[in-house]
Amino acid sequence: MSGSVGDAGGAVVDVVALGESMVAFLPTRPGRLADVPSFDRGIGGAESNVACGLAAAGHSVRWVGRVGADAFGDHLVAAIAAYGVDTSAVRRDPDRPTGVYFRTAGDRATDAHEVAYYRAGSAASAMAPDTVDLAAVRSGRVLHLSGITAALSEGCLDLLRLLTARGADRPLVSFDVNHRPGLWRTAGAGGPAVLLDLARGADVVFVGDDEAREAWGLDGPDAIRAALPEPEVLVVKQGGSGVTVFARTDAGAGADAGASRAAGGGDVVTFVPALRVDVVAAVGAGDAFAAGFLSATLRGLPVRDRARHGHLMAAAALTVPGDLAVPPSRGHADRLAALDDDAWGTLRLGPGWTQAAERAPEEVRTP
Repeated sequence: MSGSVGDAGGAVVDVVALGESMVAFLPTRPGRLADVPSFDRGIGGAESNVACGLAAAGHSVRWVGRVGADAFGDHLVAAIAAYGVDTSAVRRDPDRPTGVYFRTAGDRATDAHEVAYYRAGSAASAMAPDTVDLAAVRSGRVLHLSGITAALSEGCLDLLRLLTARGADRPLVSFDVNHRPGLWRTAGAGGPAVLLDLARGADVVFVGDDEAREAWGLDGPDAIRAALPEPEVLVVKQGGSGVTVFARTDAGAGADAGASRAAGGGDVVTFVPALRVDVVAAVGAGDAFAAGFLSATLRGLPVRDRARHGHLMAAAALTVPGDLAVPPSRGHADRLAALDDDAWGTLRLGPGWTQAAERAPEEVRTP
């Protein structure tokens, strides 16, 4: 048996994000987990990160998940709600705990980085078609999911298969592949094939070229698009160089300046360079990018500007220590996203840049 935090009702919101959120313990100093004496408490979870970023950017957002009927569950719900996210569809599980994890302060890209997850048997792993409020899940203009959820349990995978099945009257489905080999080693074989199948059912897909290479053996944006022709919009993240966006012309994506027409005429292909960023911590950038891209999508902005807003939200996350950052104001982000290509190419952002709302774009740039 489980109870809900509240009654989600039938109110339509901009975005619903479904997935596991966990309590994160962040080290108070660098070093191995074995050597760090104390940790600060935070929150972490790909889908709830996106939810918090979108709410901070001014959208109405609902997070759907399951947490334990424990103090960590209390903390998660309160912390996510504090960003302005509707948590009324979150369900509490008296028999399973809230997941937690510990990580080192190092960059995730280095061998020194460690993460210790304690999520097996968590309340979130009990998500399934009959243990979540499906009406609340489908109550957004956009439903955001990730491949992490699919690896948590068979019930979670059944739920994602249901939600990515194509049919009438479903929300626009956004899917971040988020390939986590460690999770799939626990969940069993077949993870890459499962993720590819789920991505094919989505309308907007985010995938890194590195994870596509690792999971599917695909090299480069064109090969990824050939394997994923179904989504209306495919965003291939290419690390520090930028992103390539494939947008079908029937998805309302007109050709931006600098965009090219793919062979066959079905896609408009747009490459948008990444920003130069003085990185404080390389965590949370992928989730922040998705939040920025979806925010601009909801506003009907052109593909180039969707990607630029994604880059700006990612830059906000990269210039703070944790996963979540205060985004720039909408007006500030719009001014930066509207820069010409030369000005965009010289833009460099460092800690505190999101508070520079009153400064002209030229003042944010450095030589």
